[in-house]
Amino acid sequence: MTQSKQSHPDADVYPEATGPAKNLVLAHADEQPLKLYGSWFCPFVQRVWTVLEEKKIPYQYIEVNPYEKPESLMRLNPRGLVPTLQYQGKPLYESTVIGEFLEDAYPDHTPHLVPEDPYNRARIRIWTDFVTSRIIPSWHRFLQFQHKDGQSEQEAMEGLKKVRDAWLGHIREFTQEMDVKGPFFAGPDLGWIDIVVAPWMLRSWVFDYYKGGSGIPEEGQEGDDQVWKRYRKYNTAIHERRSIQETTSEREHYLPIYQRYADDIAQSEMAKATREGRGVP
Repeated sequence: MTQSKQSHPDADVYPEATGPAKNLVLAHADEQPLKLYGSWFCPFVQRVWTVLEEKKIPYQYIEVNPYEKPESLMRLNPRGLVPTLQYQGKPLYESTVIGEFLEDAYPDHTPHLVPEDPYNRARIRIWTDFVTSRIIPSWHRFLQFQHKDGQSEQEAMEGLKKVRDAWLGHIREFTQEMDVKGPFFAGPDLGWIDIVVAPWMLRSWVFDYYKGGSGIPEEGQEGDDQVWKRYRKYNTAIHERRSIQETTSEREHYLPIYQRYADDIAQSEMAKATREGRGVP
């Protein structure tokens, strides 16, 4: 039995997948031993979904509203969070764990997204943690930033600049660690670290809608330098990757969801953690 439709304040802003993502949902509706429980909107789900598509691993996609959690999901994952993977009847969750698991469990499926060399693999883990502990929390703090009661306009603008600059600083540090030529983080081929950060890069247009811009300089603008040129090359490669495009819904359907984040009233676990000054839950 699922919860009632209005049991959660965000439940009504989760329509079904649309556009390219809808095509994938329909293409993977048939029964398969490997099952991915996901929500089209969730960036953590998109990580796992992208890996499955890149490696062409057979799977069944089960769309769930994360605020109306079915019993089938709750039996696998008591927290009811997505993504949750059912493998040989057993559950796995946490997107970073699932991503590495799929690489290990399906070694004959290429491309290989994690380096074989122990040092390079460890380095990717370092920067995967950086995305989780630095980039994602600062992305959400920027989006969810609100003027405090009693603040002057100048104080509010300084506060917004502070959270924006923190996010930009983490993006810049991440970019400086990339292979010089690229276009991806470690060179010419897409890797796990690219999939880890991609959903938030794809969604950075929200800052143009709700925060007056991302702060990343465009070509020729003040502040443009070799680091931001490298970032733009990387950003283009991420946006043009077929597996990433095909796990993305139409932008218009993200708008009412991210409006709630921008208003700081969203009730997802990530939104609540951000309000409480915590990192990724």
